[in-house]
Amino acid sequence: MIVRMGILRKSEKLNSEEFRKHWLEVHGPIAAKIPELQRYQQNHVIDSEQLGINFPRSSLSVHGFSQLWFDDLSSMKRSFTADTVNTLAKDEQNFIGGMQLISLKPNEVIPVANDKPLIKRMSLLKRRSDIDIETFEREWAEVHSQLVKAMPGVAGYKQNYVLERDIERDRSVNYEDESIDGVVELWFQDTKSLESAFASEAGQKTMAHVRTFIGEITTFIVQTHQIV
Repeated sequence: MIVRMGILRKSEKLNSEEFRKHWLEVHGPIAAKIPELQRYQQNHVIDSEQLGINFPRSSLSVHGFSQLWFDDLSSMKRSFTADTVNTLAKDEQNFIGGMQLISLKPNEVIPVANDKPLIKRMSLLKRRSDIDIETFEREWAEVHSQLVKAMPGVAGYKQNYVLERDIERDRSVNYEDESIDGVVELWFQDTKSLESAFASEAGQKTMAHVRTFIGEITTFIVQTHQIV
């Protein structure tokens, strides 16, 4: 499966509650009609604090993450016809102030425990300037994933590798325009267990490794809404 992610910033004309209401109640049903769409989630940002870690973060303002699942890149690209894009864009101007688009390949490292309520943290990763993308992905996949598995209290962990970057839907952009190398999804029972996980010996070991290949981690606590 391939995930099309929108990183959203709300319109300055709306407050956070108005943005979330429009996205969920008006735009959600519109986007749910995209052809060949297999699954669709909205992740509404409810906390932008760098919880549990002391690490450089970007100045990027984010109010939500959309996740749209397709079978593959081909079906995703077929889905965004001119008519579909125009319909989406017409409504987006009513509540979105800015949006970055990326296509991702997800890797589920720890399946999410669905038998109890959880909180979800999403993080945007930027590799260190002296680390190439191949080294970043190798360290993240082969070493970092195993370190996170050893951390206490992690109820789910997914890595998302960037396949394509777009600022507009019809054109690709270079790394300098959109410097996101990966997106993390982490689930915990609550914020206390999140902070305890990173404060643990295994958490400290994990973050020590992070500093060898990642330059920025920008974290958000989100509330997830399943649309499709």
